[in-house]
Amino acid sequence: MKVSNILDLQKNLLITLPPNSLLSDAVILMAEKDIGSVVIVEKENALVGMLTFREVLRVLAKRQIENRSGATPTMSEIKVNEVMNSQPTVTDKDMQIDALRRLMNECGERYLPCVEGNKVLGVVSFHDVARAMLRASDFENKMLKAYIQDWPEDAPSEDKK
Repeated sequence: MKVSNILDLQKNLLITLPPNSLLSDAVILMAEKDIGSVVIVEKENALVGMLTFREVLRVLAKRQIENRSGATPTMSEIKVNEVMNSQPTVTDKDMQIDALRRLMNECGERYLPCVEGNKVLGVVSFHDVARAMLRASDFENKMLKAYIQDWPEDAPSEDKK
């Protein structure tokens, strides 16, 4: 199974924002769409970064700590490009799922943009990988059970040889 197969199973459209968007708008969009990441692009879907709930939580925690000592900008004043991951780990559509699992495990990122050239084709999440692996396992299990049910009953056993 390849990344392209996972992208084919997705129902979600690619959700993107430009880098100069307000963080507050990005958070509202993520909540409305029930998604954990937004791809940050410039013209023609050229990848410039990723914004995930991880970056949002980090900036919120930082602002909370800073607020204890004085006034800091509110979330409505922060731009996405100030907090986004500007060098996200990427995948391509031909990467095998086992290599993708290893890559996600090594980099620790839960959302990887699938890029061709510099154009974003989609985003593969850790959840997408788990779902794809479960489907593959279910299919294999079904095939093995079907094979076992078709096993001939009077096949010679090792004892009779």
